[in-house]
Amino acid sequence: MPKIDNMLAILWMLRSGKKVTAQQISEKLEMNIRTVYRYIDTISTSGVPIVSEPGHNGGYSLLNHFVEAPLFFDVEEQTSLYHAAVFAEEAGYYGGEALDRALSKLSHHSNQEQETKVSQHVTSLEVISGLRSVSIEPFLKELEQAVADRYSVDILYHKSGEKSFSERLVDPYKMIYWNNKWYVIGFCHLRSDIRSFRVDRMERLVLTENTFNQPENFSARDYFIKSLLPTLEDKEGIMTLVLHGGESALDDLCQHWFLGHYLQERTSNQAVFLLEKEIIHTYVPYLLLPYNRSIKVMEPVSLKKRLIEVLAELIEFHQD
Repeated sequence: MPKIDNMLAILWMLRSGKKVTAQQISEKLEMNIRTVYRYIDTISTSGVPIVSEPGHNGGYSLLNHFVEAPLFFDVEEQTSLYHAAVFAEEAGYYGGEALDRALSKLSHHSNQEQETKVSQHVTSLEVISGLRSVSIEPFLKELEQAVADRYSVDILYHKSGEKSFSERLVDPYKMIYWNNKWYVIGFCHLRSDIRSFRVDRMERLVLTENTFNQPENFSARDYFIKSLLPTLEDKEGIMTLVLHGGESALDDLCQHWFLGHYLQERTSNQAVFLLEKEIIHTYVPYLLLPYNRSIKVMEPVSLKKRLIEVLAELIEFHQD
């Protein structure tokens, strides 16, 4: 058993609240008693308050306040938790208060050396994201509870571009965070189909007493991505898009959340995509403009002409 696992096993024995002798630890974990003493010293040095009582009825125990302390985490593990908290806060994570309490426990039960090392690593990271809406946090908490307990929710919802609201009964399957927005994926009883709903477009949310069963092997991620991407059903309308350029620029385009799904072939200086003609002429020009001269369109010729038209329209707009 690895050293860290042995120390955790000893710590679990001590967390029972009862005195444990070195001999009992040695027999339980099948290790040399001298190794037990060495591990006890290591755990104590890390900041765990182990009380050692000699004599016939003696043994090792923990101070009362530490019995309820968090699990034993090393500096790397503590740093990872703090970093995860930074990402969660920037995403508008709805469990922020509970997360703060957990981190507070970690800090309270760390020694000075651990706190110094963790602080050095934590302050090395910052996360910059879009503006988040604090007003949706209560909705997120309610939705998470509904997803976990399989309760339907009644929502008042408005779609993009519509001023009026519609009432929906939804079986929430999963929550998704994408592009600085929170979504819930579930079965909409109004449409009798699976739908995605942006949480910031909900005016009201009420948990109902209705329960539901989620379909087996349902992937909210797969559904969500497919709902964003157009399907290539019309084979006759499919065109080959060939781009030539620098490796870095091509990497960006091939990893793009939309364009990357249609990548067919890639070399160090060329990428080939299969897309519908309409998408190539309406969407791709604006995607390529920021790359200036680092990307060159090889095919189709019609896209080159469309790029010239878009540029001409922009020039005319700014000249007026």
